[in-house]
Amino acid sequence: MTLLFLAVLPILWLIVALSGLKMAAWKACPVALLLSLLASVSYFGMPADYMASAFLEGTALACWPILLIITATIYTYHLSVHTGGMETIKAMLNSVSSDYRVLILLIAFGFGGFLEGMAGFGTAVAIPASMLAGMGINPVSAVAVCLVANFVPSAYGSIGIPLVTLSGIMGTDAAQLATYVALQIGILGLLCPFLMVVIAGGGLKALRGMIPVCAAAGISYVLAQLLVSYFMGPELAGVAGALCTMGAIIGTVRLFPLEDSYYVLQRAEMPTVTKNQAFLAWLPFLLIFVLLLLTSKLVPTIYDSISQVRTSILIYKGEGGSPYTFHWIATPGMVIFFATFVSGFIQKIALVDMLQVLGKTMRSLRPTFITIISIIATAKVMGYSGMTTTIADNTVAATGLLYPAIAAFIGSVGGFITGSATSTCILLGKLQMDAAIAIGAPLNTQIWIAAANATGACAGKLIAPQSIAIGVAAIGMAGKGSESQLLALGMKVYLPFITLLGLLVYFGGRLL
Repeated sequence: MTLLFLAVLPILWLIVALSGLKMAAWKACPVALLLSLLASVSYFGMPADYMASAFLEGTALACWPILLIITATIYTYHLSVHTGGMETIKAMLNSVSSDYRVLILLIAFGFGGFLEGMAGFGTAVAIPASMLAGMGINPVSAVAVCLVANFVPSAYGSIGIPLVTLSGIMGTDAAQLATYVALQIGILGLLCPFLMVVIAGGGLKALRGMIPVCAAAGISYVLAQLLVSYFMGPELAGVAGALCTMGAIIGTVRLFPLEDSYYVLQRAEMPTVTKNQAFLAWLPFLLIFVLLLLTSKLVPTIYDSISQVRTSILIYKGEGGSPYTFHWIATPGMVIFFATFVSGFIQKIALVDMLQVLGKTMRSLRPTFITIISIIATAKVMGYSGMTTTIADNTVAATGLLYPAIAAFIGSVGGFITGSATSTCILLGKLQMDAAIAIGAPLNTQIWIAAANATGACAGKLIAPQSIAIGVAAIGMAGKGSESQLLALGMKVYLPFITLLGLLVYFGGRLL
């Protein structure tokens, strides 16, 4: 029992620090790291040099690719603000509707889902939250709705990497795994647009007149994600869902115009946007889409070539360690940086101006750097030392054949710790599979339980310090107490979601 308490102590500390003490994430997360370092050596028998190498591996993962991608995406946004392109995009999106309830669905659920499907690693929270806050929507609400919206596409982020990774760990069909994830996410995914409107609008009254739009957004996303998963696999399921939901939102608003002045944004009259202005404004995002697609595994000729530019280093020296590979070109962060600089040159922005914006971006992200390095290093130390396994093993021993009911919860623990569906699949994927085998589950049920690991991770990201840190960095409120507000809001969504997921996984598995 003492070991179990020590294993969960870093997690308990984060919950208490962020919600009870209302500490900024960049201050709380290093303490969690320190607790994991001390516990791993003093109580879990981890040699000090192994602990140090686990910390270094976590730092490497945090810097490359996660912080690289975060910096690149925030830089894209800042440069778009610098050029005036973001104002053009806002004007175009505002032309769909002046009702901010529609805008949060279009930007956070639709455009955010597109960014998650293409790049992942925080892009779907950072850029849409910045856009919504810039339009005049309450900054904390802007981040909150983006965190909720991110539940649906997270497992399919960065061209389906979490599920491709998990299927590789299990040695099973990626399309079947992706289909099971889509089924588990689907029911709750239908609720997300309604929740987003309630959060942004301050209560159930905000749903007045929005039922058709919310229903269209949820149904189009869920169905597209399910169909693409079944027929093609996970790679484009998130992107397809996002594109379909943006079309559905725009079409529904045209069919059912909203006339509630209470929810109209108070803003100056938007200027007319020419085709050339629209093209230049969207150019960075268009280039990111095209280049991410061309450099993904969907185009093996290019992907295989650029993937050769890499360096593999064995960082963690203990048992279970494997070489960590730095992909110097074949990583979304580098592609996004390249696309942003190219778009800047096309728009005739001086190089010195682009570098000044980059410097400003990096300075604004210093609290985020501290938070993410700390939390990823904590995850690595907990994983290699056996702390994470101790948590899961005790849970399995306590549940027995009821294990499927808590499989999603275990995944959510990984999502909370790492803020990443990919990292959670790496950290806990094999453990979930072994647990399913231990209870005598057939192959289809094993895959179903593994899918719960990914869907649970999506729920865990709602309250993950890393996700929250990305959001508050995007709205320029890092270290100002917004983290505790977002955690409190996130818990109100997380608790019912993880409970419903548990019931769905348990009873759904019995039907397979």
